[in-house]
Amino acid sequence: SQVGFSSPTQDAIREDLSLSLAEYSVFGSILTFGAMIGAITSGPLSDLLGRKGAMRLSSAICAAGWLAIYLAKGAEALDIGRLATGYGMGVFSYVVPVFISEIAPKNLRGALATLNQVMICGGASVSFIIGTFLTWRALALTGLVPCAILLFGLHLIPESPRWLAKTGHEKDFEVALQKLRGNDADISEEAAEIKEYIETLDRLPKVKFLDLFQRRYLRSVIIGVGLMVVQQFGGINGVAFYASNIFKSAGVSPSVGTITYAILQVVVTLLITQVIDRAGRKPLLLVAGSGLVLACMIIGLSFYLKVNELAIEFVPLLAVTGILLYIGSFSAGMGAVPWVIMSEIFPVNIKGIAGGFATLVNWFGAWSVSYTFNFLMSWSSYGTFLVYAAVNALGIVFVLKVVPETKGRTLEQIQAAING
Repeated sequence: SQVGFSSPTQDAIREDLSLSLAEYSVFGSILTFGAMIGAITSGPLSDLLGRKGAMRLSSAICAAGWLAIYLAKGAEALDIGRLATGYGMGVFSYVVPVFISEIAPKNLRGALATLNQVMICGGASVSFIIGTFLTWRALALTGLVPCAILLFGLHLIPESPRWLAKTGHEKDFEVALQKLRGNDADISEEAAEIKEYIETLDRLPKVKFLDLFQRRYLRSVIIGVGLMVVQQFGGINGVAFYASNIFKSAGVSPSVGTITYAILQVVVTLLITQVIDRAGRKPLLLVAGSGLVLACMIIGLSFYLKVNELAIEFVPLLAVTGILLYIGSFSAGMGAVPWVIMSEIFPVNIKGIAGGFATLVNWFGAWSVSYTFNFLMSWSSYGTFLVYAAVNALGIVFVLKVVPETKGRTLEQIQAAING
């Protein structure tokens, strides 16, 4: 819910702690820097401590961050708290999809990984909505609740069998896999496939960052990182950032607009969990991409008409339609699917470094789009959305040409197909 924290609380925090706009902007954006640091360390951390260990550590750091925000008397404590919650988010955004993809049976992997995105949208929406009723300090305290639930819940679930196999915990590996598949399930085939794959990997040399660009790994890195580039540079943070302004200028109350936007996001992402393992990843990305191109063009058109004072009565309707189509389309594939594919696409031996890199690119994209948005808008409002439309159109080409379908295959089969 951290993402939803700074929007509803802006005026109250600035007033209580008498922050300048510049100081508040640092508070808002330091989150993404924390997340970038989290992303860089997420891979090595989850390889070293295990997937559960990395989640434990992040929960603790997030909890400390929320406490620092709650107790803040001035800008320093606020920024340290925000940096810490950002760091935790950066680690979670990598570890959680990876953990899910490693424990899920192949026919549910997409749905379960998408459910993670539903929870993220849901968390942001809840903090948006309760942020309208609670003081900002009370809202910060509510951030401790998910951390506590996670720390407790991690005791009840097994570690990732693939990580256990990779680190040589032979007995624990079979126990964990059996627990995940149910006591009566026959795991011999799946266990054998995982073991065989890990043995092949053990014969490969240890990987450093620059090795990602070797021919053997390059294709999976281009797929994983490329999707993150398309997801962020297609303008989601610009649209999200600007949505309440657009609602306002269209004469819709910003809180009604924002809540509609939040609900739409959650509902569409929930629907996607139903189809991602049947329809597949690529069709969803292509449908989403097409919707995003159209939405950007509609928003662009509304700005064009507004600037040139043409058909003014249609401007609000076009703007709201464009925004809702954008959010609907983004949620229909571009939001969750890149994370699902990121968690499936990398071989286990480069997963830490490559997945961390993809996550870093994602957060860097999130930061750069929110940072450049106002500059772009002052250059040309409709031009900005044509740029986003072009990025999304290139994204469609990228998905068609480069991205493989990963539904219904084990992680080991996906590797065979990419490198085959």
